[in-house]
Amino acid sequence: MKKLLWAIFLLFGLSAAAQDIYIQSGNLIDTKTGKILGNHTVIVSGKKIKSVEKGFVQPAKASDSLIDLREMFVLPGLTDMHVHLESETNPSKYLDRFTNNEADDAFNSVGFAETTLMAGFTTVRDLGGSGVNIALRNAINKGKVKGPRIFTSGKSLATTGGHADPSNGMNRQLTGDPGPKEGVVNSVEDAKKAVRQRYKNGTDLIKITATGGVLSVAKSSSNPQFTVEEIKAIVDIANDYGFHVAAHAHGDEGMQRAIRGGVTTIEHGTLMSEATMELMKEKGTYLVPTITAGKEVSEKAEVENFYPELVVPKAREIGPQLQNTFSKAYKKGVKIAFGTDAGVFVHGKNAKEFGYMVEAGMPAMEAIQSATIVPAQILKMENELGQVATGFLADIIAVKEDPTKNIKTLEEVEFVMKEGKVFKQK
Repeated sequence: MKKLLWAIFLLFGLSAAAQDIYIQSGNLIDTKTGKILGNHTVIVSGKKIKSVEKGFVQPAKASDSLIDLREMFVLPGLTDMHVHLESETNPSKYLDRFTNNEADDAFNSVGFAETTLMAGFTTVRDLGGSGVNIALRNAINKGKVKGPRIFTSGKSLATTGGHADPSNGMNRQLTGDPGPKEGVVNSVEDAKKAVRQRYKNGTDLIKITATGGVLSVAKSSSNPQFTVEEIKAIVDIANDYGFHVAAHAHGDEGMQRAIRGGVTTIEHGTLMSEATMELMKEKGTYLVPTITAGKEVSEKAEVENFYPELVVPKAREIGPQLQNTFSKAYKKGVKIAFGTDAGVFVHGKNAKEFGYMVEAGMPAMEAIQSATIVPAQILKMENELGQVATGFLADIIAVKEDPTKNIKTLEEVEFVMKEGKVFKQK
């Protein structure tokens, strides 16, 4: 009887577990070396890449499956380091926060997440929402909904009246006095408590709004909004919990304070001076440029009643400058990580950023690396994400054309696999 049971286990247990997927690729992009390789076969077992073999290897077992991407260009799943999956730009967005419940935002986020994944972005960093982004991450991790792997900051940290103060623009009877629990910081002690609250809420990192912002209902888009001491306190406590810190920043002074305070990434960086670029190089700080969002807000500023009156001049001032600042920073040698601010524009259009980066002077392969191996380093996932290589998670996408010759082909992803599961195949 024991022998019979063992035979059944071998037949139905091990054979099912050992099923592999063979992906034949005629053009495999090696993001580590920046080269496009010839014929290769990627063998996927479970959630990971079992091996990468030269030539077109045939499946070893009848139970294995074969995916023919011999005419495609195959590369790792992309990472967008700045998205907002809870919402999407629309003329009623400012009213939505009074009419939508958290459940409404949650249902909306499910669609935005799936759209992002189908666009080839298998990993994202969600930089600010109500907390729905934490629940969304958990639901995706449990396989309840489709979406990219999410690293989220939960609610961004702001100062009173600053960008990301949740009560900006409200009737005074509704504003209250939000504090660290709600993500509003006004002292070093507040800063420590706010970070610990984010840890309690279940975030993966911290985001601060180091300067004013464009879309908040507040006057300034660029004034500094934290002291250096507050930022240092945030970074110190964040480090205790294994978090890195991202800093929204348009104005130069606030940017310098954030860099000196020890943040890992500067988001947007619009009014960055050459001195700040040098400081970023010295400290090893990354720029996440979000050019697409800049173009979108400057365009929407010309649409009557799309934004509140207070927002329009800020959108006209800041939006058009992002691409030029990116160009200068890249040429200066500042480290760049791909990020778009999707949600400020329509989700699923993230790959438009590549075209703007190349247009501004970054070689196409470096733009691809900024969305693969660079984010993996920031997220401390460099041995799991950003490469199609043995032992890495099987996040794999494919496009029809050579993206180093036509970067816009990344806007039309034909194949998407995340952790060994195929989500899209045309």
